[in-house]
Amino acid sequence: MSDDRPTRRDLMKPVQLLGLAFGAAIFAGIVTLVSMGFFQAGGPEKTQSALVMALIVAGVSFIAVLLIVSLLLLAIDPAQVAKPVDKPVLLPEEGEPDAPASGDSTD
Repeated sequence: MSDDRPTRRDLMKPVQLLGLAFGAAIFAGIVTLVSMGFFQAGGPEKTQSALVMALIVAGVSFIAVLLIVSLLLLAIDPAQVAKPVDKPVLLPEEGEPDAPASGDSTD
């Protein structure tokens, strides 16, 4: 019987994380180019400023996505890296009771 569920190590490959950040940067750059009218006839000054702005937005987007995803990966316990993933990571275990709400009193 084979276990075909992915492990956390399979889900956290650095090349995939860099690919996700690069894809988000490309998307943000293209949206910026389109919104600034890069593909319309407007003169060399307009196209150059649109290109510079798109590169800045793409760079900021790349760094932000990479930083956010890497910080989210810190929420995972390293001891559980080899365990198969079959539920959301941050939900409590089935045997653990839910924490009481802060407004509840047990007086």
